[in-house]
Amino acid sequence: MSLEKILAISGKPGLYELKAQTRAGFLAESLIDGKKLSVGMRHNVSVLNEIAIYTYAEEVPLREIFKNIKEKENGGEAISHKASKNELERYFSEILPEYDEDRVYASDMKKVIQWYNLLHKRGMLDFDATATAEAEEE
Repeated sequence: MSLEKILAISGKPGLYELKAQTRAGFLAESLIDGKKLSVGMRHNVSVLNEIAIYTYAEEVPLREIFKNIKEKENGGEAISHKASKNELERYFSEILPEYDEDRVYASDMKKVIQWYNLLHKRGMLDFDATATAEAEEE
């Protein structure tokens, strides 16, 4: 699955998959419960493909963070996003040792881990196969 079709919508829980574009916005489907949602231009929407985490040297794309978690967990689930702040920071320093501690907050770590676990449950973490398939289509 490509992160280009996965959305985070401000004020809405979880992640959404882009289904169709409409005149006033687009139609998205919740990855949590499968409910469809019409999203207008007034919503603050982030495409996961465009999100990156600050490090001291550069910004690391979310796709790379997810790959690091997947490698660390041998393809399994990550820790709970409800873990303590110290546990989250310790975990994050294992998957991205050079993350910028001044600019990456515990709330950001919670979101990344929650998103990873949600994508894991849906079987949507195979980015290498997706990138290869998309390249072949072009």
